[in-house]
Amino acid sequence: MKAVLSNPWLLLLLAGLLEVVWAIGLKYTMGFTRMVPSVITVTAMIGSVWLLALALRSIPVGTGYAVWTGIGVIGTAILGVVLFGEAATIARLACIGLIVAGIFGLKLYG
Repeated sequence: MKAVLSNPWLLLLLAGLLEVVWAIGLKYTMGFTRMVPSVITVTAMIGSVWLLALALRSIPVGTGYAVWTGIGVIGTAILGVVLFGEAATIARLACIGLIVAGIFGLKLYG
């Protein structure tokens, strides 16, 4: 656990994954009218922001925030296709690819 807390990029990755959990969770809460999905979603929200805050102690805020939201966008878009049958057009997949490229660029040069 100590190794995880000392690696800001791993914290940022986990924060981004929790962002995916809460973004998808919002769909299952039915407007926060369902208790279990609502608790999971709010817990993931808190955990995501907390891990982001820890990561930002070492990572520049512009880079960290962009990577965090990028992970959330990519994961949520992919799960939207898989779980909810959202469109998987070439244009949409290409745009997701551009986000991935941007995240790698920020990791390398940010």
